[in-house]
This record gives sequence, structure tokens and C-alpha cells, in this order.
Amino acid sequence: MAIREVREMGDDILTKPCKDVTKMTLRTKILIEDMLDTMYEAMGVGLAAPQVGILKKIVVIDVGEGPVVMVNPEIIESSGEQTGDEGCLSLPGKAGQVTRPNYVKVKALNEEMEEVILEGEGLLARAMCHEVDHLAGKMYVDLVEGELHDVNYEEEEEA
Repeated sequence: MAIREVREMGDDILTKPCKDVTKMTLRTKILIEDMLDTMYEAMGVGLAAPQVGILKKIVVIDVGEGPVVMVNPEIIESSGEQTGDEGCLSLPGKAGQVTRPNYVKVKALNEEMEEVILEGEGLLARAMCHEVDHLAGKMYVDLVEGELHDVNYEEEEEA
């Protein structure tokens, strides 16, 4: 498919709430494929549609267990707590300490527009929360405890 430009912090589109996806069109399927290609090319573990300039509630994630596609995701349950380094493809080269739930349950639609319930722990839970925040126009920097710091992505994986 195609690699899309990842919008960076400061771009207004990253602060806007996204709209629900009401039907799966060929254009939306191509967007999802492009988002996966873009995420893998950038060596990220998650990507939300606004990060490629599209205000739709679509998220792709892969924490090493294969791709997860969530359309209109909604966190319906969370528990526990984890604090760790978090980065974002929209703020390259930076990371910061963020506390997130250690477990989340998400209600979403899959690529066939069927309702699915997904559960995540650890890094997957962190990625789910991070990407769902993007759909509401929120970035992780608002949750950082302390200061952002520089990271070298060749040594560290990004969350």
C-alpha cells in the first residue's frame, strides 16, 4: 500500500476529536492498510488515524503479537497501574514517564464492522490507552510525570 506522512505535535489535527466510522468502505480499508504500513515503517507499536491526518476513530496496534485493528474503540474497563516510558510517532525522539492502567478491556468494531471485545495487559494496555486518547484529541505529553527526555529508537522500543 502506501506510507503516509505522520503528523507531528503542533499540528492542529492532533487536538481535534474524531468521528465515528459508520460503514466500512474501500477507502477506509485502504486507510487501515496504509496505517499498518506507516506504523511498521516508523517502527511504532500503534497509530491512530488523526496521526495521518484523518479524523476517524480508527486505531492500529502491534506490540509483537500481530496487528490489532480497532474501529470506534471505547475503553469499557480498566484496572491496575503501570508506570513506564512512553513515546509517540507524532513526537519523534522524545519519551516520558506515564502512568496507565495495567489492564484494559476495549469494545470496538473490527474491519468487517463486527463488534469485538479486546483485552490487553502491560504494553498492549498502554498502547490501547495511548491510541484511544489520540481519537479524543489528547496526547501523552499531557500525562507525563516530570520532563520529556530524548530517546534513541535504535536502542529502545517505542510505546
